[in-house]
This record gives sequence, structure tokens and C-alpha cells, in this order.
Amino acid sequence: MATLICGSLAYDNIMTFQGRFGDHILPDQVHMLNISFLVPTMRRNFGGCAGNIAYALKLLGGDPKIMATLGAEDSQLYVDRLDALGLSKEYVRVLPEQHSAQCFITTDLANNQITAFHPGAMMESHLNRADEAQGISLGIVAPDGAQGMREHAEGLARAGVPFVFDPGQGLPILEGVELRRMIELATYVAVNDYEAKLLSNKTGWAIEDIKSRIDALVVTRGEHGAQIYHEDGVFDVPAVKAQQVVDPTGCGDAFRGGLLYGIENKLGWEKTGRLASLMGSLKIEHQGPQTYAPTRAEIEERFKQAFGSSLF
Repeated sequence: MATLICGSLAYDNIMTFQGRFGDHILPDQVHMLNISFLVPTMRRNFGGCAGNIAYALKLLGGDPKIMATLGAEDSQLYVDRLDALGLSKEYVRVLPEQHSAQCFITTDLANNQITAFHPGAMMESHLNRADEAQGISLGIVAPDGAQGMREHAEGLARAGVPFVFDPGQGLPILEGVELRRMIELATYVAVNDYEAKLLSNKTGWAIEDIKSRIDALVVTRGEHGAQIYHEDGVFDVPAVKAQQVVDPTGCGDAFRGGLLYGIENKLGWEKTGRLASLMGSLKIEHQGPQTYAPTRAEIEERFKQAFGSSLF
């Protein structure tokens, strides 16, 4: 059986400015700001939450089915990428006269960032119907267009498919009443520690209130690991020390790939949490969200090194 990954596909365009923004922005002139930064280096990464999560799950031997939208103006690169990775395009819709979602990030030497995000075809993600997907045993509703997130949650619940609600960057565009509804439809919720506080504020529900409505609440805490609130209590997931810290972009998505694999294969919360933590660590050792490529044997070996037990 397959896992349906509902979320965005996007291009991340990352540029580096060889200076500091603060040296070129006049505080008393910000009301008439007009400035250009020379960026001698640029790279384009394949990204988007659905793409990143599916990538991680595929590395583990899962069967992810991406449900997302691309724009016909620039879709071919990503379509070719999915083909090369052996990821199904069955539920990837290419929309005419649209650009795909893309992020333009300029970073200076002090790690300050100026970011512009164009949602493009992502805003039409509701044209896909999660309840029409076939052979699905598990799903995730990850950040996407607001209407798409709402309708995918409803569709999975209508089809009787258990799913993870992963609001992430979609939290600012969803109202409290919408978030409460999606939590009640979900089987699991996954957020980072900041998002957990924001989710609590927007819904008016404390962490225990949220947990009481689902089977498990997963809260990631970066270098401090994660916590999984489930029926038997709270499991503290240790962070796996990375061999080197290169780029955190996509670490949360890699974590979710491990989470989905563990749930699908009934590994139990302890092993599932540890696998998810390991996947985040493997990702952070590489630049870009889809450039790490360990084999299953290498993942198994790293798991043994980290936890002293077998994974698969």
C-alpha cells in the first residue's frame, strides 16, 4: 500500500550576497527603499514539502504518491526529477499558463536572509482530490495552498485514510476554526516547537487538548530532539548527532519521511521517533533538501551506531 503525500512542489533559488545587508540599508530611508544586491553565486534546489517528504520516504523503501500541482511554464525540470527518482507522477497535476511555486532566498555573510515566495500553481492544489487516490493506506497533509490543505484533510477523512496533519508554514494562512477542524479529522499532528505554540494560540487549545483529539502529537525540537505525545505518555526522542552541520533546509521534511515509514510499518513510537530523528540528521549533513542519498544499508548502519539496535 502507498502513502499519499499532499503538499507543495517548489523550486528553491538560493543566492549569496558577499557582504552584509545592514551596510547598504539606510535606516532613515527605508520608506523609499530601492536597492540592488549583486549575488555572484546561485543554485536551484528541488524542494517543496511534498517533494522533500516523498524523497525521504523513498530512500527508506516506502511507496510515496505525491499529490501536488506544478505550473506548465517551468514544470519539466521537476517532472524529469521525479522520473529519475522513480517517484510516481500519478497525482501531480500540471496547470497551463502557471509557474510552479518558487522561493527566492538571498543570504548575506551574517546569515541574514531576504526571501520572496511565489506560490504559483500551489494555490490551485485543491483541484486534486485526495479521496479519489487509489491504494492509499496512510497520508499526510503538508503545507500547500490553504484551500488545498482543507480539502485534502476532508478527503482523506472521507476515504477513511489515517493521516498526519503537518501545518508548518501553512499556519499563518489558516484560521483557528479551520485548524481545529483539521486536527479533529487527523490521526496524527506533527509540528516543531514554535509551531506547537502558534497552533495552540490559534486554536485556543493547550497541548493536552490537541493530544486528546488524535492518536499522537509529534513536536520536533531541533538539536534537542523531539517529543511524541501518545496514549501511553510522552516519549522523548533523542537528537542524532550529525557528522557535520551544513544546511537545515528540509530537515523537518526528512524527519516526516521517517515518521511516515515508521507509522506505515508499525515500528512503534520509540523506533519510529528514532528513525525520524536519524533522517533529519542525515539531511542536515548536505546542502539542499534532496541531495542526501544514503542506501538502506547505510541508514541501518547509522541507526545501529546511534542507538545500538537494529532498525529493519
